[in-house]
Amino acid sequence: MDTTRAAGIRSGIRIEIITVIWMTIEMAVAIFAGILAGSILLTAFGIDSLIELISGGILLWRLQVESRGGEMAQVQQAERRAAWVVATSLGLLCVYVLISAVYSLLTRSKPEGSILGIGVSAAALLIMPYLAVTKRRISGRIKSEALAVDAVNSVTCAYMAGTVLLGLALNTIFGWWWIEYIAALLFLIWLLRETWEAFEEAKGG
Repeated sequence: MDTTRAAGIRSGIRIEIITVIWMTIEMAVAIFAGILAGSILLTAFGIDSLIELISGGILLWRLQVESRGGEMAQVQQAERRAAWVVATSLGLLCVYVLISAVYSLLTRSKPEGSILGIGVSAAALLIMPYLAVTKRRISGRIKSEALAVDAVNSVTCAYMAGTVLLGLALNTIFGWWWIEYIAALLFLIWLLRETWEAFEEAKGG
């Protein structure tokens, strides 16, 4: 392995370690706060964090395989597996958001405000763009499609964080319970496009 690629792989390992640590915190807080408040949007945000955690863990494994000098066939197998897990996870999140948001609107399920949810989504809105940009840059250096897809997943998480923050804030301040579900459905339009692209990249890989 040449020096430039080795440095890129080390950078990739570092950013995925940061991703795994942050997503563990984000997932735990968001799901806990979502269940406590009865918020589908916040719970979906926690599930998206779980997807990021799985993605980050697999990408970390993939990069470590190459860092340890594993054979290229083994690296490519890890790459394909990572890309498919990320794409499938995004697809499952689409299904969850659609069913949950529509059902909650029809049944007029009113989530409570969540200061804890506002806090974690605001933090994610700052952290996730940094992770996405860094992953995209490193993926270009080491030609990793799986890391590029993982960067898209980080963008998804950042967009979700903004949606959650807006929905929770409006619900907490004005009591607009329905805004969370409208925001979730609007988010779904963007998420479906990203999921399609993730599957296309996984098949192409």
